Amino acid sequence: MNNILKLKKITSAWILAILLLFVLAISFGITMRFNQANDIKLSPVTFYSLMTTHGVTMVGIWVVAGMMAVNYLLSRYVKVSNGLNLFAMALTVIGVVMLWLTTFVGHYHTGWTFLYPLPFYTAWEKWATPVFLLSLGVLGIGWFVWSVGMLWQILKRYSLPQAFAWQHFKKGHTVETPPFILITTVTLVGVIACLLTAVLLLILYFAEYFSKGTFTNDALLMKNLTYFFGHTIINEALYLGVATLYELLPEVSGRPKFKMTWYVAVAWNCTLLFVLTAFFHHLYMDFAQPQSFQIIGQVASYFASLPSASVTAFSVIVLIYKNPVKWSLTNLLFVVGVAGWLIGGIGAVIDATISNNFVLHNTLWVPAHFHTYNAMGNVLFSLAFFNWAAKDFQGIASPLRYDKTKIFWLMVGGFGFVLMFYIGGAYSIPRRYAEYPNEFTNAKLLASAGAWFAIIYLWAIIVILFNIVMKCIKMFSVSE
Repeated sequence: MNNILKLKKITSAWILAILLLFVLAISFGITMRFNQANDIKLSPVTFYSLMTTHGVTMVGIWVVAGMMAVNYLLSRYVKVSNGLNLFAMALTVIGVVMLWLTTFVGHYHTGWTFLYPLPFYTAWEKWATPVFLLSLGVLGIGWFVWSVGMLWQILKRYSLPQAFAWQHFKKGHTVETPPFILITTVTLVGVIACLLTAVLLLILYFAEYFSKGTFTNDALLMKNLTYFFGHTIINEALYLGVATLYELLPEVSGRPKFKMTWYVAVAWNCTLLFVLTAFFHHLYMDFAQPQSFQIIGQVASYFASLPSASVTAFSVIVLIYKNPVKWSLTNLLFVVGVAGWLIGGIGAVIDATISNNFVLHNTLWVPAHFHTYNAMGNVLFSLAFFNWAAKDFQGIASPLRYDKTKIFWLMVGGFGFVLMFYIGGAYSIPRRYAEYPNEFTNAKLLASAGAWFAIIYLWAIIVILFNIVMKCIKMFSVSE
């Protein structure tokens, strides 16, 4: 089997696995919202086990979705390793199985943040804590090795300054760095930094776990490490999706490819710096934290999203405004995804402003903004790639008139779902509650409405997925 055909089959397997987990994880989220609405009744343990599974699974599948997509597209520029691809897939499967065992069998329920010292207060099976931490370690090892492998292949073709497009800061350069290579490089560096931090975090957890009380971690340090890892890797997953947009949107729209410019190079180099320090906005309420860190958190939160988002939005507008565009499901998903990313980013910047955070901290505004730029941003970027890849596998596109209907219902369900979160946040309804006290008079109604909007979103997703899944399945019967 030649390498390209093998890459297509591995990518098909990734797409099928990710979509299966995605549908299940959405179902967990809908179940939680119906429970908060008091339309169904779950025990607190079941609710928080679902919340833990939903959160970690969603973060994980969209990280690997982005990595799988850039790995596939990197084959246009450099040699990619099918062996590392399979290695990452094997460890991802093992890690997910371990994770789901801890939550559904061991009833582990700290939430996706597993904030210290919660894992040591075992209100679940005793074995669940070490197995949960090991599951994160297994996932992290697979992704780390894969990320390093991709970055290594990029640096074998482009020097480090070229990979970061530094030559574009001045005139007269002879080497052209594609925007896709720059964004992928910046993002992989961030992913590697996240995963190295996760290794340190797990070492500290296990050091205390096996010390039998002779060693205790610093709670603020553990929280900083957790949010550096968690907040940053979610953002890096989004940027992997943006990399695919830069590579594919002009191509599927019948327009010239994006070219590297000095302002694109500056924007994404700035993003590398600021996205690694924006996580401090999660610790505004930790008053023991040095004040300088809080200031860094607010400034970085503004600049982490503004350069990359504004440059990307400008590039997309220039691409499509008053230009003949070959519209398809792929570029519709990309364009709506940019809108979702911008809306969610604005919501995040509002929350990251210290004066606003006093009101919005740990309210439903937080899941509002990250569900917006994930469910209506990054997820759509990945679905756009899946749709393009399925067509690349089989060479057959669906009729545009049906695609517009799918996008319409996807937007109704998705934006309606997150709007209920935003309204809840504006009313200071807290997040992570399994049941809302009667004092929050609007909470149950908003939760029920959000669940029904999420069902519309899920239905639209399933309709979109049908053709993609069929084409991916057929890919396994293709021979040389």
